[in-house]
Amino acid sequence: MAYHHGTLRAALIQAALDLLDENGPDRLSVREAARRAGVSPGAPFRHFADRGALMNAVAAVVLDDFRQHQRRTLAEIADRPAMWAFGLGFVRYATRHPHRFELIRGTIYSGAPPEELRPHVDAVEELAAAAIATGQDAGELRPGDPAIVHLAGHALVYGLSQMIVDGFVPAERAEALAARVLDTFGMGVAEFKGIDRATVR
Repeated sequence: MAYHHGTLRAALIQAALDLLDENGPDRLSVREAARRAGVSPGAPFRHFADRGALMNAVAAVVLDDFRQHQRRTLAEIADRPAMWAFGLGFVRYATRHPHRFELIRGTIYSGAPPEELRPHVDAVEELAAAAIATGQDAGELRPGDPAIVHLAGHALVYGLSQMIVDGFVPAERAEALAARVLDTFGMGVAEFKGIDRATVR
């Protein structure tokens, strides 16, 4: 990977992202990222104190990519309730990018995220909160504490995504099953607006 003066940090992050997609987070090394970027093994430490700092930089890119993916999904499935579309987008991203999902899981869901990732996490959370508010205002979701609705929806799609990534649910049926599972959330989307259940079987 060629880079110009001043772009080494971006080149290293892209190299690390490529390695993540190929091999998963556990096999991502600073040395290999440096080799991919065409620099010496010590060069990355001009920008990243250690492997953890590089991983956090990659996680920030992944979170931003996930947020943009969710925004596109919400726009593409505008005829369905927003929280339904958000949930399907979550499952789609996890199944299409299992190693990125693994990184998010290890970075975000293992406890409090690193401080430098907080703005990226908050941006995703704000998108989900907006989907919940839209759904409750439209009567698509049960009324109540939005934080509890968020937690319930999050648990549903996170757990389903993990089951798919782990192979418990067949990958080739992931999207159809996700659509049917999401029908059980809120008031039951299949009945709301007359969605045809046969389309998700």
